[in-house]
Amino acid sequence: MNVDIQDEGDGGGGQAVAFTIAEHEEVHVLHPQQIIAYQGPSSGRADRIMDVKGIYRKRKLIRSDLSGPCRFVAALPPGYRVKTMQLDGKSDLLYDFRHLFYYSEGITMQTRMLSIKNMFITRDVVKVKFSGKGSIGILTEGTVCEAELDPFEPLYVDAGSIVAYPENAKLELTVYGNHLASQHMSYHWKMTGHGSVLFQAGRQSRRFERDNSEDGIIKRFLREALPFGGVFIK
Repeated sequence: MNVDIQDEGDGGGGQAVAFTIAEHEEVHVLHPQQIIAYQGPSSGRADRIMDVKGIYRKRKLIRSDLSGPCRFVAALPPGYRVKTMQLDGKSDLLYDFRHLFYYSEGITMQTRMLSIKNMFITRDVVKVKFSGKGSIGILTEGTVCEAELDPFEPLYVDAGSIVAYPENAKLELTVYGNHLASQHMSYHWKMTGHGSVLFQAGRQSRRFERDNSEDGIIKRFLREALPFGGVFIK
């Protein structure tokens, strides 16, 4: 299977992801409504109702199974990107299933339950660990960044920006900085351990645009000055 990602030259448009699937290969697309062009036998695409577990994880009812030989193109709206990752069966990263755009045949999934405290704050119940050999496509907002964990010096990452982290990582939801900084920011993961963390750089763009919009000076002051004003004052 070959995946070719095509971006608009000015960076302001959407992204096209072109797939070439060889004979005896198969790929599962979890956002079939984004497929805008297909070339191959009509029988090469089969849409299926996901099982109950898949429906809960993805909040979707249908997935598309595409088998080769065929070619197709999926389109993403502005601001969204797909990061392709080749798995060799040794990865210990945990993902949010909602980030999954596609996965190839040979990839299996296992769920990992979050703690009750983290469920309450993140409004998420499980993370997913991928096993097997093949490729997956992760749907993100903006560029994907990577940072190495340290066993002793913590890394703080915005909780809503995390894409994947190692299963061995020690996590704690927290804020950091002085009194004003800790009131103003959203929850962050305080992370230590071994391996790499993936996080998306586009999650803050909506807040940045809002903060630079034509809001009145009073609303902007209250948002900045009041404890958790950025959360309660929209």
